[in-house]
Amino acid sequence: MKEEQRTLILQSSSDFPPPKGVKLSYGTAGFRADASLLQSTVYRVGILAALRSLKTQSVIGLMITASHNKVSDNGVKIADPNGGMMSQSWEPFADALANAPDPSQLLALIDDFVTKECISFDGGHPVEILLGRDTRPSGKSLLEAAKMGISSIIGAVAHDMGVLTTPQLHWMVRARNLGAKSTEYDYFLQLSQSYRSLVDLVPDKNKVIKLNDRLVVDGANGVGGDKLLVLRDFCNGLAVEVRNTSRGQGVLNKGVGADFVQKEKVAPSGFGISDVGLRCASLDGDADRIVYFIVRPDSNKIDLVDGDKILSLFALFIQEQLNFLKDDEQGKTCNPYCPRLGVVQTAYANGASTAFLKNLGLEVVFTSTGVKYLHEKATEYDIGIYFEANGHGTILFSDGILSWLEAKKKELASTWKGDELGFHFHCLFPGSEKQKAVLRLLAVSKLINQAVGDALSGLLLVEAILVHSGGSIHKWNELYHDLPSRQLKKRTLDARSRQTTVGGGSNVKVVDRTAVVTANAETVVVQPAGIQEAINVETAKYRQGRCFIRPSGTEDVIRIYAEAATQEEADSLANSVAKIVDQFLGYVARTIGTQFSSLSAHMN
Repeated sequence: MKEEQRTLILQSSSDFPPPKGVKLSYGTAGFRADASLLQSTVYRVGILAALRSLKTQSVIGLMITASHNKVSDNGVKIADPNGGMMSQSWEPFADALANAPDPSQLLALIDDFVTKECISFDGGHPVEILLGRDTRPSGKSLLEAAKMGISSIIGAVAHDMGVLTTPQLHWMVRARNLGAKSTEYDYFLQLSQSYRSLVDLVPDKNKVIKLNDRLVVDGANGVGGDKLLVLRDFCNGLAVEVRNTSRGQGVLNKGVGADFVQKEKVAPSGFGISDVGLRCASLDGDADRIVYFIVRPDSNKIDLVDGDKILSLFALFIQEQLNFLKDDEQGKTCNPYCPRLGVVQTAYANGASTAFLKNLGLEVVFTSTGVKYLHEKATEYDIGIYFEANGHGTILFSDGILSWLEAKKKELASTWKGDELGFHFHCLFPGSEKQKAVLRLLAVSKLINQAVGDALSGLLLVEAILVHSGGSIHKWNELYHDLPSRQLKKRTLDARSRQTTVGGGSNVKVVDRTAVVTANAETVVVQPAGIQEAINVETAKYRQGRCFIRPSGTEDVIRIYAEAATQEEADSLANSVAKIVDQFLGYVARTIGTQFSSLSAHMN
């Protein structure tokens, strides 16, 4: 770096001293903490984003959000050129950058890193960062800190895109780097046009069928509800009622939102007896998660239609369209193309969902816990679908399948022997299911957000598929029935107590979580020796039993997952395995806390 650049970093960083005694770590969610602690961190992530832009010679995104966390928290994360999460190889540098104790050590760290990464400051390529924030009050001041960090790199330019959902910013970064139109208006236009295309392609037999209830959406008192109101206007005729927008009196994520609904299995604030039987959905605070639910008539309890069932609905639809095209390909004498459809889950997916998908003949694979692992694995397929039970997921289409679909569209259209007017009408409203299948898949590829999980695009795809199938949320919910399960988040019991909480807790206190080493997407323990065999013996005692343990990525606990034919058996299995962990790790391993949450709550 030139001296001018070094001086600029030293001067600007002196205005953003890191908080004393605080150590932050960059993970799947970026940095998150109480907003009062983040000025220095967000400033430094501004530098990080500019360096990432220099390295990749592409537009980079910086989003200020804490998603489903409480309103007093905030966070910051980077969107890479493809719209996805920042490369994992840069996470250690992000950690070191955030925790450098003073300007001189910060500069030394940057100096070493740019040398190692061969990052050039010659000004040969523009350095552009797209900035977004959610509705949190702390977002404005943190945005200014990010701008200061970006401007400390000579020639870097920050574009403030305003208040956005997290998926909108990721979409914009991806579109910008693909050379496509990338404003918020373009986002709404692409989603709404793709949604209308899918509805126009509904089978004739279902065109007269209307969904027998409106959709009511909980916006988590955040940005997602506000943006859904705008998207509704773009979609013309989409019957959606939005509650809990940021314009109301509610508090962001307090008693509302997808995370609350999915973990607590209760209706969010603002929903009650008048909503019984309606099709309802809930977004999280930054609208990258969505779950559906049905309010029960006897209480505020709900029937949850979670991410696993959203995945199943999408997989059924995609498989149906590919099947229309399969026969056509098999009839060819040379080089038939057989698109590979893959479904990606983590071990936390309910076993009933996995069995359902496999019974459809789908290829189901597992990854370690975390969206970054799911997304990476999904890219290996022509069409890869991934979802976590918490409602975060998407569908990825490879360049190869998109090229094939475009060629297929032209091939099938060329078989039409009509005048010019007839040809264009045929392209808009094709007669064969093969042609419709091609157009449906292309529409899905434009509707779904291929950069990251997106509650708004996911909602539109769910609604279009329900119209397509002539079904209801009740029929959808009956695709399969979840196995009872147990997964807990607890506080630590008194260190002198040897008590084990009855009910099969999932968090076990240990001295060193790294003593547990797993394989096969965290479903098998390879160290300590013998523990997996003991777990297998215990699991075999329970009907439809399944259990695994894994070390937490954030604290010294071992997480335990258990499911079985009944809730009592699932609780008992988890409790028994907790005792096994205690025995093998040679410490007072015990369940933590007193309240249970469902296994379907994915824990990082």
